[in-house]
Amino acid sequence: MVPAAPHTGAPGRRGSGYRVGTRWLLTAAHVVRGPGADATRVRFEADRADEWTARAKVVLASDTADAALLEITDAPPPGPHAAPVDPPVYGDLPDADVHLPCSALGFPRFKLRTDRARPADDGSPSQYRDSCHASGLTSVLSNRREGTLELAVPPPAADPDPERSPWEGMSGAAVWHDGTLIGLVSAHHRSDGPGRLAAVRVSRWYTLLDRTDLATLHTHAGLPLTLADLTHPAPDPTAPAPRLDTLPDDLPLSELHGLVGALTALPTVARRTTLDLVLSGIDPAIAAMSPRSDALRPDVFGILRTCLRYPGTLDQLLEAIRLLEGDSAGVARMDRETAALSRRNRRAPDPR
Repeated sequence: MVPAAPHTGAPGRRGSGYRVGTRWLLTAAHVVRGPGADATRVRFEADRADEWTARAKVVLASDTADAALLEITDAPPPGPHAAPVDPPVYGDLPDADVHLPCSALGFPRFKLRTDRARPADDGSPSQYRDSCHASGLTSVLSNRREGTLELAVPPPAADPDPERSPWEGMSGAAVWHDGTLIGLVSAHHRSDGPGRLAAVRVSRWYTLLDRTDLATLHTHAGLPLTLADLTHPAPDPTAPAPRLDTLPDDLPLSELHGLVGALTALPTVARRTTLDLVLSGIDPAIAAMSPRSDALRPDVFGILRTCLRYPGTLDQLLEAIRLLEGDSAGVARMDRETAALSRRNRRAPDPR
């Protein structure tokens, strides 16, 4: 995208973005701030045979989240570009000691090329920016204070201008992991070196944007309404499920809140008949001793508290639910809450 400079109409700040709907595009807010932002133009398939350019207006721009939504106001040309565009799948990453593959496609400054086959108006060779498909790893626990993702990518071979980042123009590029959009490139901190980029997390939008902005992104960009509805990476099928048989039996209800929320969202638990089927397959004491309730959440809280008094039965309960539910986003959420509960309440090693 190229916001035109005021008065002159010459190209100004450049950035990258991603089309999230037939008429909608996501980018970084700082790309469309400042002079000329009200004359933004977006280019698709730049310098290729099917290139097309359109005017766009800024519908949403949050400096805090460094995210912007643009509406493409010109109609796309006939053909494949005019076909409906489905929104992406938005994702979140676990807050854990993991390094996950990621990628982003944008147009950074170091990809500036000379095109002698297409001279400029004065006869000199023209210039263009080629695309950069940056693939690397994100270290999820980096940049916790800033709240961004750190992307470790192959650095450009040269960095000749200390006043300008070689990654200039990459801002706004969508960052992907496992087929889900997890962030937008937002900055290159020179102190991190040439092989590190920062990206604002999609998950952070739920705390940095107000309800109106979130509703706008939901309506036009397909963003889920709640953080819990983001897609998470598929768990490693070879990794064993965390065990809960060492949890203390006097856990406060607040510690069980996340797991209860995940369980009550599952059809197997929400339906009384299937929940009773699950309970019949584990220690009979759980069904007999649990303070049952007609309301679902209190009922599940009571079942979990009873399981804590009978070591091993909570693991049996969750395994029975996995068998009935199969692989699903809801079960993945349950397993994330299980792992988080286990991490928070690990018992210290016995010094004896």
